[in-house]
Amino acid sequence: MEYFIQLFMSGTVKGSIYALIALGYAMVYGIIQLINFAHGEIYMIGAFTALIIGATMASAGVPTGLVLVVALISAMVWAAAYGVTLEKIAYKPLRNSPRLSALISAIGMSIFLQNYVLLAQTSNFVPYPNWVPQFAFLEDIKGILNSNQFFILLTTAVVMVLFTLMIRYTKMGKAMRATAQDKAMAQLVGINVNQVISVTFVLGSVTAALGGVLICSYMGQINYYIGFIAGIKAFVAAVLGGIGSIPGAVLGSFVLGWTESLGAGYLSSDYEDAFAFVILIIILLVRPSGLLGKKEIKKV
Repeated sequence: MEYFIQLFMSGTVKGSIYALIALGYAMVYGIIQLINFAHGEIYMIGAFTALIIGATMASAGVPTGLVLVVALISAMVWAAAYGVTLEKIAYKPLRNSPRLSALISAIGMSIFLQNYVLLAQTSNFVPYPNWVPQFAFLEDIKGILNSNQFFILLTTAVVMVLFTLMIRYTKMGKAMRATAQDKAMAQLVGINVNQVISVTFVLGSVTAALGGVLICSYMGQINYYIGFIAGIKAFVAAVLGGIGSIPGAVLGSFVLGWTESLGAGYLSSDYEDAFAFVILIIILLVRPSGLLGKKEIKKV
């Protein structure tokens, strides 16, 4: 039973990270029907930014707690700047073009950002410091939940609550829902659709950067390619839950995390990545629109 709990908690932590990245996929697709394949690279750039800022501060003798806060904020701000720039340069000019054009542009930006970081940094894995403080109350359950895992779960829970409150009760949240429902009608009632789309990219990039810093700190290493794998997994999670649905992206992320962890623990870790796609195929065969997705009604 203890082994199952360990695997379940490990899957929950994985799901939390996937959820932070999948939120960006779900929001962008929900509003402009674009699969932003460069989103994983924003996750990677955020993690590298935190590493550079944090390592500089740590070498100057700054306390660990302050290093973590400043590194996280720096990563989120820098990633948000990349996200907005990406939208303005690669996606906005193609907004009225066929979806395939924007998709090709997204794949191109993903490859460009990977190689940009490869040239700017290195192709090797780089050690990533652990800035997360150690929580004394977790000593009693050591082996089931450590400080890094607890911090990831806590951060994800806070982000989900803030997102829910923002989308339901703020003016921008209502504008985002209106834009997702009908962009033309939203413009007619005075909503600045371009601003809404920019804010969507900012929020998606911020959560991706947050996930990047937390998972790299947890894993203890980073390289230029981590964004591709994480991005694909988060995209699978978003499709699993119902692409365009924020609650669906969160649910799909946890289902994916549990499937990978339990499959690797009880069957074989060699096929951990394969389990993600097997569960995707099974669920889509039963529910083609995803766990919480809605059937698309074609208007004639």
